[in-house]
Amino acid sequence: MPEVSRFFGISIRMYYDEHNPPHFHAIYAESEAQIGITPISLLEGQLPRRALGLVVEWAAERQPQLQENWTLMRNDQPPNWIDPLD
Repeated sequence: MPEVSRFFGISIRMYYDEHNPPHFHAIYAESEAQIGITPISLLEGQLPRRALGLVVEWAAERQPQLQENWTLMRNDQPPNWIDPLD
């Protein structure tokens, strides 16, 4: 599962051949959540409230890049690195 970004101890990853809807995985310490890309929403799992807020903020600013990576990976192509949250 390639890491596509990392910020504040949160790893953002995407799987090849993943199921719909388009989403990514956010991993922070022992917690993991699947976050939908369009719309940005918590699909499964959990993160601490502050970490989830940072992930949602990051995703909102990078939604087109996330969708592009989803398309690349569905076509068995490597994803692009996405800039972290500042």
